[in-house]
Amino acid sequence: DGGAGPGLGQPRAALAVAAAAARAPAGRRGRGIGGRLPSRVLELVFSYLELSELRSCALVCKHWYRCLHGDENSEVWRSLCARSLAEEALRTDILCNLPSYKAKIRAFQHAFSTNDCSRNVYIKKNGFTLHRNPIAQSTDGARTKIGFSEGRHAWEVWWEGPLGTVAVIGIATKRAPMQCQGYVALLGSDDQSWGWNLVDNNLLHNGEVNGSFPQCNNAPKYQVRNWVFSGK
Repeated sequence: DGGAGPGLGQPRAALAVAAAAARAPAGRRGRGIGGRLPSRVLELVFSYLELSELRSCALVCKHWYRCLHGDENSEVWRSLCARSLAEEALRTDILCNLPSYKAKIRAFQHAFSTNDCSRNVYIKKNGFTLHRNPIAQSTDGARTKIGFSEGRHAWEVWWEGPLGTVAVIGIATKRAPMQCQGYVALLGSDDQSWGWNLVDNNLLHNGEVNGSFPQCNNAPKYQVRNWVFSGK
């Protein structure tokens, strides 16, 4: 139940009001007292809520939407950032260089998932760094928290240390395995993933080589900055 905000009563009560408004029919949203509350009061109420609850609140009415998204450094996003992001994550160059608390939260939502990786992979608390435990005869991987079904997306990946026998980065559906025995190019080994083998610069899909990247002679390793996936 936690502590109470200044003059607002129990956070759970605030959450109940916000949740009830979010569930109301579209034509009635924002017509009650919630739709007339000053932005400062709403900001204090919203500062108790989690991200999924804030998404629902943003759909209640234009007043609530503007309160949530008008200032990306508001108490709402600062409070959520402090509650949901580890100090190690906030200190990373990735998040330090972002201009607002909301941008930091958005970026962290795309970090690696501790629940969607090989048992031999350890995701550090910063969320953006993974370490593979040196297990013999095993190929291991990890997926990020959020996937895409369409659009154009780019990633920047830093690989520290030696590449080893097989080093592949790429994209994969939820059905692609994240661990297998032996040393193989796991990403690109089936029709559920597409991989870029950094050792030989081959592009892989469905167990076959589909050309090379970058397409130039004596391609520099570790220095290709832009790898973009586009499509549906």
